[in-house]
Amino acid sequence: MSSLAYTAPAGTSERVATLRSLACIRERCGVIFDAAKSDKLAHFRLDLSKMDDVATFVQGLMDRDYSSYDDVPYHSRWRHFEAGGLDRTARLTAAWDGSKSCDELEKARRLVDLVVTSVLLDAGAGDVWKYTEKSTGFEAGRSEGLGVASFHMFGAGAFSSDTGSNPHRADSLGLKGLADDSVRRAFQVDDGVNPLVGCDGRTQVLKRLGTALEQHPVFFEAGGIFRPGNMVDYLLAQASDDSKTVSITKVWEVVMYGFEAMWPAGRTELDGRSMGDVWEHSALPDDGSGWSNLVPFHKLSQWMTYSLMEPLQAAGLVLTETELMTGLPEYRNGGLLLDMGLLEAKHPGVTGQAHGPEEEVIVEWRALTVCLLDEVAAALRQKLGKTEKEFPLVKMLEGGTWKAGRYMAKTLRPQTCGPPIEIVSDGTVF
Repeated sequence: MSSLAYTAPAGTSERVATLRSLACIRERCGVIFDAAKSDKLAHFRLDLSKMDDVATFVQGLMDRDYSSYDDVPYHSRWRHFEAGGLDRTARLTAAWDGSKSCDELEKARRLVDLVVTSVLLDAGAGDVWKYTEKSTGFEAGRSEGLGVASFHMFGAGAFSSDTGSNPHRADSLGLKGLADDSVRRAFQVDDGVNPLVGCDGRTQVLKRLGTALEQHPVFFEAGGIFRPGNMVDYLLAQASDDSKTVSITKVWEVVMYGFEAMWPAGRTELDGRSMGDVWEHSALPDDGSGWSNLVPFHKLSQWMTYSLMEPLQAAGLVLTETELMTGLPEYRNGGLLLDMGLLEAKHPGVTGQAHGPEEEVIVEWRALTVCLLDEVAAALRQKLGKTEKEFPLVKMLEGGTWKAGRYMAKTLRPQTCGPPIEIVSDGTVF
């Protein structure tokens, strides 16, 4: 395989490094997409005649919501902190201004601490759960509710081991010391009235984050404190001296290798390493090597990387090669493609029963989503008269396909607003 997009850390096998590279996501998903073009898949067929309908619908949402296509922001966790039209981040950072202990670099570290913990709490919430913001009465479920709830959990010092002097940070001791019911309490979860999908699994992910930070001091340690935010210093050291330019692959390296200890046991393993969001599909030939038929998605890691762009840019970094990132293979983007007919289910079992992320029907759906999002983006740019540089994929996702997927779900399934395919989730993939 030649999909290695960066130099992986020493001791990493070529197979692991390849499956963790951004290039491999498109490469392996592309095999499944090619099979779909020949109608050789078991669960889905393509109807590419619907491509223009999808692009037109997405353009219409952007026309509704933005005065200019240039105003479309990045698809990232930061948008959820703005739910209800409230700029919560600005209020938080205003409280830091003027503090001798919080210069611009420390501000960037804190924002990275915030967004890393929030992204790890962002897997799908289910159809019922809601969070009520005590200070405003604002109520939301799903991504916005999770975003606001995690924002306030961070603001309350839940992730810091020094709540007296440094509450607004996430460090390894604070994370590892989380009580097992900490997310349950902070997110107002009641299994009978207000259940949250994968609630307890989310707490365990945060505790494993604490362990992961301590395993990678080169990325995360400074002064004996292990924080996600210390990656800012690491990346600044990797950047060219004058322009502060750094490839997105360096950020990806921190996310993929620095956080690998978080992923739960029982997932795909290769050469002694847990691979995370990587699954088998029979459209890829199994040569007996144990990895030729594996399809990587790394959805949560990509979501985190997209969400890290803004605080890293605020720290002065100029990020390059961001086009290597893919569209996110999650249920809003994938749901849009199915709801609008670009994808068609081949049999009733696709939508008639719940599926786990390891099942081929879900792997197939997600791989086709990755490739079709590239196709939708190309069709949309043609309509807008924009180049990829002028209108990158990360803007289409926000403007965008994710929003369109939610709109279609609400229109077609108003009682649940859920995706067209029911997913069994432990809160760590979707």
